[in-house]
Amino acid sequence: MKLKILVGTMTSTADYVAQAIQMDCADLVSDIEVQLMDGLEINVFDNAVEGDAIYLICSSTYGQGDVPDNARGLYDSLDAQPKFLGHVRYGVIALGDRTYQQTFAFGGKKFDERLQGLGAQRIGEIWCHDASAGTLPETEGAAWCREWLALVLSSASNAETA
Repeated sequence: MKLKILVGTMTSTADYVAQAIQMDCADLVSDIEVQLMDGLEINVFDNAVEGDAIYLICSSTYGQGDVPDNARGLYDSLDAQPKFLGHVRYGVIALGDRTYQQTFAFGGKKFDERLQGLGAQRIGEIWCHDASAGTLPETEGAAWCREWLALVLSSASNAETA
């Protein structure tokens, strides 16, 4: 199985989280690729057709609950070039700050909403990190991802035996 982490970030925090996951989870998944969303469009999910790719959206929140600038092209292409993504399995890490309650972690949540609208299958719940909590998103994100990957691997083996 390949884990492809797609990173939407303004200040590199989401990238640091993705890199921590890449290092910390290598014993669970041998092929982990971190890719910034710069220049990506909906066709980035075409590799999921092969069946063994799983995606992790790791996105910060910017401005008034928007996706980061580098993620705008991919996010917009999910509407502009819609296609059925029922073959896509994914998870979401949404970074935000609870000080902004009405838009907390909306960057990741917006991706989740669009992906589900195209038929993609989210595994597990969205994990949200609160910057105002004073905890390290890299440490907590990697710990969450270990649990999430156990769920992913369990659902994959259950699908194979069914």
